[in-house]
Amino acid sequence: MLAKPLVTLSVKPGARVRVRRLVAAVVAATVGPAFAQEFVVKDIRVEGAQRTEAGTIFSYLPLRVGDRFDPDKGVAAIRALFATGLFKDVRLEADGDTLVVIVEERPSIAQVDISGVKEFDKDTVKKSLRDVGLGEARVFDRSLLERAELELKRQYLARGLYSVGVKSTVTPVERNRVNVAIQVDEGDAAHIRAISFTGNKAFSDGDLRDEIDLSTEGWFTWYTKRDQYARQKLTADLESLRSFYLNRGYLDFNVESTQVSISPNKDDVYITINLVEGERYTLSDIKLSGEMLGLDDELKALVDVKPGDIYNAERMNQISKRITDRLSMLGYAFATANAVPEANREKRQVAFTILIDPGRRVYVRRVNITGNTTTRDDIIRREVRQYESAWFDSEKVRLSRDRIDRLGYFEKVEVETPAVPGSLDQVDVNFSIKERPTGSVQAGIGYSSTDHVVLQASYSQQNVLGSGQAISLDLNTSRANKTISLSHVDPYVTPDGISRTTEIYERRSDLARLGLGTVDFTQRGAAMRFGVPFTEFDTVYFGLGVEGTRVGLTAFSPPAYFKYVNDFGESADALLGTIGWARDSRDNLLVPNRGRYQRAFLEATLPALDLRYYRLTYQFQQFVPVTNKVTFAANSELAVGGGFGGKPYPVFKNFYAGGIGSVRGFDSGSLGPRDALGNPTGGTRRLNGSLELLAPLPGGDRTLRVLGFVDAGQVWDTGEQIRLGDLRASAGFGIAWISPIGPLKLSFGVPLKHEASDRLQRFQFQIGTGF
Repeated sequence: MLAKPLVTLSVKPGARVRVRRLVAAVVAATVGPAFAQEFVVKDIRVEGAQRTEAGTIFSYLPLRVGDRFDPDKGVAAIRALFATGLFKDVRLEADGDTLVVIVEERPSIAQVDISGVKEFDKDTVKKSLRDVGLGEARVFDRSLLERAELELKRQYLARGLYSVGVKSTVTPVERNRVNVAIQVDEGDAAHIRAISFTGNKAFSDGDLRDEIDLSTEGWFTWYTKRDQYARQKLTADLESLRSFYLNRGYLDFNVESTQVSISPNKDDVYITINLVEGERYTLSDIKLSGEMLGLDDELKALVDVKPGDIYNAERMNQISKRITDRLSMLGYAFATANAVPEANREKRQVAFTILIDPGRRVYVRRVNITGNTTTRDDIIRREVRQYESAWFDSEKVRLSRDRIDRLGYFEKVEVETPAVPGSLDQVDVNFSIKERPTGSVQAGIGYSSTDHVVLQASYSQQNVLGSGQAISLDLNTSRANKTISLSHVDPYVTPDGISRTTEIYERRSDLARLGLGTVDFTQRGAAMRFGVPFTEFDTVYFGLGVEGTRVGLTAFSPPAYFKYVNDFGESADALLGTIGWARDSRDNLLVPNRGRYQRAFLEATLPALDLRYYRLTYQFQQFVPVTNKVTFAANSELAVGGGFGGKPYPVFKNFYAGGIGSVRGFDSGSLGPRDALGNPTGGTRRLNGSLELLAPLPGGDRTLRVLGFVDAGQVWDTGEQIRLGDLRASAGFGIAWISPIGPLKLSFGVPLKHEASDRLQRFQFQIGTGF
């Protein structure tokens, strides 16, 4: 018995139809009188399905065995099957009392290939396509492919690539499948040729261009890409302009419109920003209102503006932040302090009322740590100062984050304090971290401008098995300095945080390689030091060590070393006691952006063995964030040494200055006193200082930073008067990076103050010699 057609509907792939009307028309045209009557469905049969199971098709049908079929139900059945997106053609036929469902499936995607993509990560693009349905083993839908092409073009246009072309090819393959190939021709990026402003009277176009990130072509735009237009960049720049004006009193400032025009060849972009500056306002009054918890005087002291000052939006935001920070230290995690303006446009004055709402006082339910795949949970938790079941304290949360970051084990440390769902007085403190490699086994060759070729090998692990302990074995075979040392650090010998450092070493120095005289000496020693913290930032150190020194001379050695051998012999031993103090409030050990570091350290021989001397050093570092990316750093160091007990200060303990680490632009260790042959001998007193501006390089990790510097320093010997006029100074720029093979430092320094006899070395670098 031949099956009789009930309803036939064929739709080309990608076509958009109103199924209800189309099916109704088809039914009217194809259902003759013989099929106008209804019938009871005794069975349902599926034909044409290859990948789709019959049970899946049955589940979408609004008809079941035993139901009465009529044209309306046929329309509903076809509409339901087309809505699945699995079929490009559906027909219903009758074979007696059996309903026959004939389908033609859409092809599936066998492979998606993307070529020509450089601006975006190819894997990310493929993942995005897969998320919207264009992926291997998915049902192919041409409309989705067309939308994906348009979206990909839109993303390129947003990045200033206006000549982009996107072409897709669909190739049928066996088993009703297709290969999808998307070819992208990114073309050349359009460059900004001009940025102009209208409506600006108080500030010139040049002043405003200095405040935004977008710019015309310049020396370094090939790297920074600041001359490439992007909609997101322009939006951010408009906010920068708004902040610039609001911070200078222009309360009514507004950006009316922007015009972005493109040249016919799509190579050049012209940007016009239309501004309304408005008038400049001064503060007429500022007062606090709301619930101040009896802290009226304390909160008022946080207000650092007064009537008559020029309105500054940033300072007002800082006042609000200081108030909320103070309240959050008392447990009010969701406190608000909203500055409400009341402007008098005739007098060009504005008064502010800061409405304070502390909200509920909350306590911490849980402290959660995620992302630590290597470091044990307890190693991190011992740095946390915000305790569970205690009142929330934002300062303790910040301190905890900084202490975790200062461990140096993590690439990133972030903290969030979400409210506990269903609770009005609880929060969780969630630390999210990303581990970084802390161990290395290295063998290789490095190079420095001082030591030239350096053979080196090392094994180090700063976080042994996630325990927080460090162990290292270092070998350095440079021509000037040969080192082998073994050290172990346990930062928590006791639960209170007392640390212990054990070290055994041998160091050999050939001063002739450094241009400091034909002398070589060897030092062998061992030491143990303890660190006892007595505040969150302060630690006292003390230790004991023994060190033996052997000096080798030639007929051309400096007289000072002959004198040392006459006083102590070629070999001399010392029992060393050390005591020191350090205060460290830096937010990160590797790349600090804020905080202070101070260190005072005294090394002195005890009344035993051969030598009697002391070395006292003091170091001060300050880090101040200038912007979100730029950091200002100041460093100074003072060192003094001398002998006691009737014995002279050993010459090999002299301090040196010059080169990377002290005064860049001068040869390493070349500053200060010299002997009769012109060899630098160092001195017993040293003063160094430097100022730096550091910024991360775009696209690199956070340890890769470019810097500009000003250095000054000098060395004086016993009996010489310390005069600031003797200081040598330099300025320049450089790059610092904690690379996989060790610290890399590169600098180009220009001496600002020097003498004709000074040894200059403008370009200096070190790589792989961080022992």
